[in-house]
Amino acid sequence: MKPILHFVGFRGEEYRRAAKIFGLPDMVHRFLDPRAVAEFAEGDTVVYANGAEDKFTRYSFNDSEHF
Repeated sequence: MKPILHFVGFRGEEYRRAAKIFGLPDMVHRFLDPRAVAEFAEGDTVVYANGAEDKFTRYSFNDSEHF
C-alpha cells in the first residue's frame, strides 16, 4: 500500500501553511483519537498541528462527515 499524508488538528491558516510545506493531505483528522490512530499505517507521514500530538481524546470522531 502507498504511504499517505495525514494532518491532525489543523484549522484555518495553520492548515494552509502546512499544505504549502507538505502538500495537500490524503487524510484530515480534526482530533487525535482512536479512529485517527487506527488509520495510521507503517510508512505514513503524520503532521500534527501545534500541540495536537499531546491532546489525545478517547472519544472517536467521524471526520468523514465534516469534509
